[in-house]
Amino acid sequence: MSTSTSPDTQLRLLTVHAHPDDESSKGAATMAMYAASGVEVMVATCTDGSRGDIQNPAMESAPHPKRDMAGARRLEMKQAAAVLGIKQRWLGFVDSGLPDGDPLPPLPSGCFALQPLERAAAPLVRLVRDFKPHVIVSYDENGGYPHPDHIMAHKVAVEAFHAAGDPERYPGTGESWAPSKLYYDRAFSPDRFRALHFALEEAGLQSPYAERLASWLEADAEGHTPPRPMHQTTTQVDCGDYFEARDDALRAHRTQIDPLGFFFAVSPDMQRRAWPWEDYTLVDSRIPAELPEKDLFAGLR
Repeated sequence: MSTSTSPDTQLRLLTVHAHPDDESSKGAATMAMYAASGVEVMVATCTDGSRGDIQNPAMESAPHPKRDMAGARRLEMKQAAAVLGIKQRWLGFVDSGLPDGDPLPPLPSGCFALQPLERAAAPLVRLVRDFKPHVIVSYDENGGYPHPDHIMAHKVAVEAFHAAGDPERYPGTGESWAPSKLYYDRAFSPDRFRALHFALEEAGLQSPYAERLASWLEADAEGHTPPRPMHQTTTQVDCGDYFEARDDALRAHRTQIDPLGFFFAVSPDMQRRAWPWEDYTLVDSRIPAELPEKDLFAGLR
């Protein structure tokens, strides 16, 4: 089995995301920072994003996404990757969409979320064995939020982390490679939203995070507070210098991101003062780890 701990090899980071645009709203500043420092960074995009709705009012009359949403999002993804200075690979699955209604309708036949795990994970195992990342980042068991494609992206990332180093598994997908560390992204960290909320309030500005924070703090009828998040932050990457690159990458996803919306409520300068990090949880490591960390490659350098 190939190892990933040689000090002579260039460091490589692989992030696994459900749709084009997810990479720019979760961990983008981290990727841009590492890419600028010489780390080789790759995004694996599981689906084509074809079932995404137009979220930007300025794009509602644009003909291309109405005719070919997957094609439009492919162009957006190319631009975002260029902004961040990273590589990107499509895994080739069809967007499952986000079901709505009560009861929820069935997911579309053939979509990513309905694939058997080994079929869904095989392209990612192949990519891991080809790219040979030292670190993999994806979502937690809830997908960051419970979109079926995000949950499946979590499953295939965990499967690939454990399976890619076993030469007996996934035959025909390349020589085995065992990544050293697996992280879950914590883009929805309550601590971060709380810090940004109070920074806006202290500046006399309206916060769009009040409702989100209230839902986290709300007690049930018996006075119980909601459970703490499933995973706590172990690793904070100081990447504030790359918040502008993150925002530019987000704006590249013109069909999905409103440039006047939620993601841009706090200026990069204010964010650097309030919360200059992106947050992660180390969930598995094949090398010794000392927590807390400030570097996804701690122990590998």
